[in-house]
Amino acid sequence: MVASETSQKAAAAGSSIPEGARRLLHELAAGWGDVADCRALEVVPLRGAMTNEVYQARWPPAAEAEAEAAGRRVLVRVYGEGVEVFFDREAEVRTFESMSRHGHGPRLLGRFPNGRVEEFIHARTLSAVDLRDPEISAIIASKLREFHNLDMPGPKSVLIWDRLRNWLKTAKNLCPSDEAKEFCLDSMENEITALENELSEDYQCVGFCHNDLQYGNIMIDEETKLLTIIDYEYASFGPVAYDIANHFCEMAADYHSEKPHILDYTKYPDTDEQKQFVQSYLSSSGEEPDAEKVNNLIKSIEKYTLASHLIWGLWGIISEHVNDIDFDYMGYARQRFEQYWLKKPAILTCQVVE
Repeated sequence: MVASETSQKAAAAGSSIPEGARRLLHELAAGWGDVADCRALEVVPLRGAMTNEVYQARWPPAAEAEAEAAGRRVLVRVYGEGVEVFFDREAEVRTFESMSRHGHGPRLLGRFPNGRVEEFIHARTLSAVDLRDPEISAIIASKLREFHNLDMPGPKSVLIWDRLRNWLKTAKNLCPSDEAKEFCLDSMENEITALENELSEDYQCVGFCHNDLQYGNIMIDEETKLLTIIDYEYASFGPVAYDIANHFCEMAADYHSEKPHILDYTKYPDTDEQKQFVQSYLSSSGEEPDAEKVNNLIKSIEKYTLASHLIWGLWGIISEHVNDIDFDYMGYARQRFEQYWLKKPAILTCQVVE
């Protein structure tokens, strides 16, 4: 792509961000000594986001001698339409600020009516392929254990079951009768109850969970190999086995492909990969876990994949009706529910009461 085309695309992206965002960016840049012209702004959309629209905003460096430098960069997050049905935005911002105080993730630079500006992390966002890299996977496991042990404000109770029931109620309210029938929404309450009863019998290790650990929410510094986990919109306290199960399910996705909603479950980690991840996760505390502890966590993770399929299946149905981001949410939802019904017989031992 030639320079003029790049500039035209940046200009188009800049015009698509809200006026409040542009004003905030100009105010921020005016106070930075390394920005020569606060209005010499380039805005580039970043692909892969499915809840919000995300942009990189950049200003050329001030001094001519720094012409080859990257310039000042920030990240602009424009909240998706209707996403308040999924989480409390104010609670999410409090989590974001608390994470920053803990030294995790980017700093909050400012807020505008329907979004915010964040510090731009100078690291590479992981790709779908990275999740299968044994070295990177081990680092993710260790980082996730650290994340789960964070002492965060707010209630420490498990949110997952209330979230499932609330999202089911929302999906029912939004869906026409043919969609509700296709996804068996009228019997879904029984599925949730059966799953909750089955999993309540397992040993529950509760921690602060990310709940959306897909590759796009993990960044790596190529030199130091340090990881940063970002985007805490769905974060809450919950079973750590669920968080790991959700991460394993995300290995089936490639949100930067030509058909980003298509999932390939042949990429779900095999037994050896699961064992390696769990051993890295448990041993990151400095103690070598015994085989029984590893196997028990793997079994619990397997069960929680069913909860992951239900949650993101419902998310897809709701998003189809409230979000206008270019993504086939309904096609995505169908695949998650298909996996639930396919895997349930072998995983869930209790019977659903009709």
